[in-house]
Formats: sequence, C-alpha cells, structure tokens
Amino acid sequence: MTKSGVAILGIYVADLAFRAARQPVMGETILGSSFSMGPGGKGSNQAVAAARAGAAVTFITKLGKDNFGDAALAMYAKEGITTRAPQDPNNSTGAAYIFLEEKTGSNAIIVVAGAAGTIAVDDIEAAGDVIRNAKIFMTQLEQPIPAALRALEIAKQAGTITIFNPAPAATLDDAIYKFCDYVTPNESEAAMLTGVSVTDIESARKAADVLLKKGVGAVIITLGAQGSLFHRQTQSLHIPIYNSGAVVDTTGAGDAFNGGFAAALARGEDPVQAAHFGSATAGISVTRAGTAPSMPYKNEVLERLKK
Repeated sequence: MTKSGVAILGIYVADLAFRAARQPVMGETILGSSFSMGPGGKGSNQAVAAARAGAAVTFITKLGKDNFGDAALAMYAKEGITTRAPQDPNNSTGAAYIFLEEKTGSNAIIVVAGAAGTIAVDDIEAAGDVIRNAKIFMTQLEQPIPAALRALEIAKQAGTITIFNPAPAATLDDAIYKFCDYVTPNESEAAMLTGVSVTDIESARKAADVLLKKGVGAVIITLGAQGSLFHRQTQSLHIPIYNSGAVVDTTGAGDAFNGGFAAALARGEDPVQAAHFGSATAGISVTRAGTAPSMPYKNEVLERLKK
C-alpha cells in the first residue's frame, strides 16, 4: 500500500480576537480597537497550513451541530481539506478568546474545546483507516490525551511518520514518546516536558537531549525570534527565522511551522529541508492577521526560501 498525504487530529474552535493596547485587570472594562472572528484551533490551523503548502490533508475532529460547526465544514471544503468530523448535537463547537496587544502583536488565549473535548479512543479507532493510510500523522494536546496517544500508536504501528506537537503544555506519561518520530515543542513546552529552562539554542539542545533519551526520534524546539533547533542523535542544527516583514500577529506561528513541516515531509523533503520550509511558512504567517487566514501558500513559501 502506498501511503500519501497528511492526517491531522485536533480541534476546531471559532477564534474571537480582540485587539487593544493592554489586557483589562479584573473588574475593569476597556475599549478595544478591533474585533474579528475566524477559524482556529491548533489542529485545524495546522490542517490549513499543510493544505495551502500543497499536501492532501484529512482533518480528524468533532464539531457541534451549530453555526460554528457549519462554518468549519464550509471552510474545509473551500481549502480542499477532507474531514472526519462528526457533528455532535449535544455539545457546542469549540471557541477561543484571543487578546492581541496592539504594539507587539503578542497574544493571550483562552480555549474551550467544546465537542472536540469529547474525542475518545473509540473515535480514533473509527478513524484508524485515515491514520494508517497517511504518509504523515500529526496531533497536539487540545483534545484529550488518551485520544492523541492511541492515534500516535496506530500511526507508528502502521509505519506512518508521526509528528507530536505537545501544545498546550501538559504533564505526560513517558510512554507517549516511543510513538513520536518528531516532537515539536516551543520553549515553554520544552521546559515543562524536560525540566530544563529553555532560553537559547544551547539550553534548547539540553532539553532536546532529555527528549531523545525518552525515546523520541528527533526534536524541533521552536524559539520565536531565535528560530528553531533541529536535534537528533546524528545532527544538531539551528534553523533561522525567515523575516518576511513587520510582525502583525504571532498567534498561529507555531501551527504554521508544524503544518509547513508536515507538508514538506509528505512530499519527500528531508527533515532539515522540511524544517526550513516550516520556518519560512511561520515567517510569512506572522506578517498577517488571524490564524488560519494568515497561512501562506506553497509558492509564496518557496519564493521566500529562494531569497
């Protein structure tokens, strides 16, 4: 059987983004400068990033039977993403509050998973064929951890390449790592998983070594403006950022990196090339507002890599 494409397990949420000079303190009301609503959720953003980067993508999730759920399905159809996304009449579609600081584009987020928070091992078994047939499988931690663990296990046993983006950070059983070809935390997630404070490339390397000892194939730690570290037993490289203009919104940068990386791996690029593609994808995304809407297309990323 020839494997192809990218399967992603994750959640969809409606992003409700508020822009203001600062966050209000408790009991205070302030005036913001703008509001927007759009598609979000780490897995969903990664699915859009991978699809726009040229991959055939199937997104595995759960939605509510409501307007937000209908909007999600319409968006996936428009982006050319296949779904395994049953609509649950008993739970709402997920939503996220996003505060954006006007001056810096930095963000603070509250996520409610809604229907996707009920994704169980049985749901993963039902989507097992999608995972087994994919060349790449990727998941994060916005849906329940047992679902992520079983999905990674199915993928690894089927010879599908696995990417685990441990976000948001959570306490994990070390058993999960043996199913992970690639683990892609940011600085704070890497610190929580390893106990090593990550502030630069050298400390990232120490944290990555801890993850390798736990059984991970390779580690990519994203470091914001410092780029990222690609680290495995035989190789340790600094991947630079690809500055593509003024930073407008950093909200979806990690998802852009992961989606771009997965798409590049799926088309057969070696992992280091794929990490550069992911970095360039993220570099473009932060110059645009929003999460999924900010994801660049393959030709834009290839053009940026040429410069």
